[in-house]
Amino acid sequence: MASKQIGERSALGFDFGKKYIGVAVGQELTGTATALGSVKAYDGIPHWDNIKKYLDEWQPDYVVVGLPLNMDGTEQQLTKDARKFGNRIHGRFGINVEFQDERLTTTDAKARLFERGGYRNLKKDNIDAESAKLIVESYFESLWGE
Repeated sequence: MASKQIGERSALGFDFGKKYIGVAVGQELTGTATALGSVKAYDGIPHWDNIKKYLDEWQPDYVVVGLPLNMDGTEQQLTKDARKFGNRIHGRFGINVEFQDERLTTTDAKARLFERGGYRNLKKDNIDAESAKLIVESYFESLWGE
């Protein structure tokens, strides 16, 4: 099977967190993503069966994991944990993993959700999934912008 070219692939995105991991799916062709929901995690360790369900359902060409960097671009413990999460996805499922700077995505996600539905829309599950959507879309932008 021929490998797909940039612009033809799909990606599953994850907004890593210690308690919840947001999930979104995106298409390079349109440069857009859709928030799917979140997976519960215990101290950063997800229910791997739930991660597998998303991978099986959406059959992405690769995965994008958001990297929570400090505002000055330096890494923090959560950054290392997000990298470990991405590396575990690769190790368990054999799928390529890309990492994307996610600074300000949570703030942006909250603003967008509020615009669409006010305070009622600012549920944790919505915020995590919307953040994952923004991570995927910003990764797509980086493919074309460089």
